[in-house]
Amino acid sequence: MSDLEFDYVIVGAGAAGCTLANQLSAQLDVTVCLLEAGPMDKHPTVRVPAGFTRVIGNASRTWSFETEPTVQTANRSIPLIQGKMLGGSTSLNGMVYVRGQRADFDAWAALGNPGWSYKEVLPFFRALESRTFGEPEYSGRSGPVNVTRVRWRDPACSAFMEAAVENGLPINPDYNGREQKGVDFTQATIHRRRRVSASTAFLQTATRRRNLHVVTHAVAERILFSTNRAVGVRYVRDGQPMSVKARREVIVSAGTINTARLLQISGVGDPDWLVQLGVPLVNALPGVGRNLRDHYLCTLVAGGQRFRSINQLAAWPRLGLQLARYVLGAVSILELPPPVMHCFMKSADDGRDADIQGVFTPASNHRVHSAKLDSAAGMTFGFWQHRPMSSGYVRAVSTSLCEQPLIQPNYLADERDRAVVVAGFRLMRNLLRSQSLKPYIREETLPGEHVETDEALLQFAQQTGRTAYHFVGTASMGPASNRLSVVGADLRVHRMESLRVVDASIMPQMISGNTQATTMMLALKAADIIRRQSR
Repeated sequence: MSDLEFDYVIVGAGAAGCTLANQLSAQLDVTVCLLEAGPMDKHPTVRVPAGFTRVIGNASRTWSFETEPTVQTANRSIPLIQGKMLGGSTSLNGMVYVRGQRADFDAWAALGNPGWSYKEVLPFFRALESRTFGEPEYSGRSGPVNVTRVRWRDPACSAFMEAAVENGLPINPDYNGREQKGVDFTQATIHRRRRVSASTAFLQTATRRRNLHVVTHAVAERILFSTNRAVGVRYVRDGQPMSVKARREVIVSAGTINTARLLQISGVGDPDWLVQLGVPLVNALPGVGRNLRDHYLCTLVAGGQRFRSINQLAAWPRLGLQLARYVLGAVSILELPPPVMHCFMKSADDGRDADIQGVFTPASNHRVHSAKLDSAAGMTFGFWQHRPMSSGYVRAVSTSLCEQPLIQPNYLADERDRAVVVAGFRLMRNLLRSQSLKPYIREETLPGEHVETDEALLQFAQQTGRTAYHFVGTASMGPASNRLSVVGADLRVHRMESLRVVDASIMPQMISGNTQATTMMLALKAADIIRRQSR
């Protein structure tokens, strides 16, 4: 590999990298090299939807980071897991498919990013997905990413939907369509009871092409430059340093955390930070690593009754029956994403679409650091604020990838975020205490009915909240006149040649939903931009 040269070298085979590798290698007159730090994704625990609980603790398939503690998280460090295998986090995430709202992308365009309005990105969403439901104006029918509705039905789920309607939410059979607000069963990247990842959707076909070379277990150490031009990537494989050259471009798609870190240790970033790293400055871009945003997940838990929760079905001997049902194609808990239902709510009557995303599942777990479910029946209500105002940073502390970077999302640092979190607890608690759910609730166990004041609810959020794994923003898209932007609207790094960033790190603001759909969309759009510019 040290002597090989390709037209495009892509760092990272996650949601964006797999999409790009497929789209660019479809041009048979170009060559593409895709570098992935982890292994292949061909393992039963990766393909079976419920298997994600076994993958999360697997060090060979995950990057295990953690945040810096703050007062707003009760001085806790919060674990952050990212995928490290083909498919990246799409090979271990909750498979939830939420694209975001029209206003999210119109806001991107208004920040000085032409081409990124909702009207302009919608065709790429439609090209991405294959859904058998939703208005054709808003949904795709023949894309590579299959999206299906959860098939699971039980009394608690029916009661949750009735509770939402009781509280003024409409039933919305397509929250990825005209409007997001409402309640319905989760839309998920699951097809024929199997996980659909960026790898299965894009790489399975692309790897048959002779012009695409995929290298696993390749940990990128440095982007190589000739003055301000990216010319290749140095990486380590099986303990051996290697390098690969790029004739046209190096494209960094390593994920919001690792993309920022790789740019910094390669000499692209804040000069003050790079001096402390001992890294020669290649390009002074103080925005690299800044503007980190994430969704802060809060939960309520209740003991259940008069229905069989997933807790009980996941324990032997009932689990054996669920395994048999899964093999035979019948509805089974093994095909479920973590949230069975979604509701999108408003914390204020301001005429806008929802600003809170709620999730519900007829299962519970009181063990904070364990994936093991409770033995008795239970249910969980979770939520997060769509567009947090708080932002933080990712900062490399060493050129060694064995040493974790500093990761500080600054959860709840902004007073407005704290107010929305309290409102979210009130809204979800209204559902929990509704007449529709009352027959199935034994008692609220977390935070418990004694936690009632705004101050007490906020304190509970600070003590128990965690990441929703939706990291964005550390290589923010914006005009060069914005000193904290990193890439332009064509995703080229400012004041550099042959270097782009294509992943969730370029999102200038958080979207109103989970990030996998939008990351794959923006990679489709990036590939289109690259093809047009290379003519």
